[in-house]
Amino acid sequence: MSTKNAVSIQIPEAELQAVREALATLKTTLGPYLIALSPAERQTVPKMSDGTLPFVEKVMEYARDDSQFLPPYVDLQEMDKDWNVVKGLMPVLRDLQQLESNLNDTVMMAGSEAYVGALSFYNSVKYGAKVNAADAKVIYEDLKQRFQKSRTPSSNGIDV
Repeated sequence: MSTKNAVSIQIPEAELQAVREALATLKTTLGPYLIALSPAERQTVPKMSDGTLPFVEKVMEYARDDSQFLPPYVDLQEMDKDWNVVKGLMPVLRDLQQLESNLNDTVMMAGSEAYVGALSFYNSVKYGAKVNAADAKVIYEDLKQRFQKSRTPSSNGIDV
């Protein structure tokens, strides 16, 4: 177990509240414009990637300039709306993805450090209980529940 402390921060409650309010503003502002796809829809819908963006941009220019090649079932105005949504939201999405990645890493590392500290304390209490140190047994009995395997009886009476 490492004792290196990579995360040593305290975020003031006022700043956390400001972040929660900013997130609420984002949700409220963008909410009416966003959709949610089902897992099946996410699998089947053709996806635009960084390599596809320049292609779509060129097609949009050509479609506006030479609409004679536009199939009758493709609505150029709707296609233009979709393209503008992508151009407008893509920078926001990238910023949020960077923030989410850093937030996830920070929470993961801080959680790891807290867990390693907790395990160290637990092992110390466990040893204390073994040598009958005062108060150690009560703490150990409470904490050891985390590590006990739950046994759920199956319907046929055989433990799994």
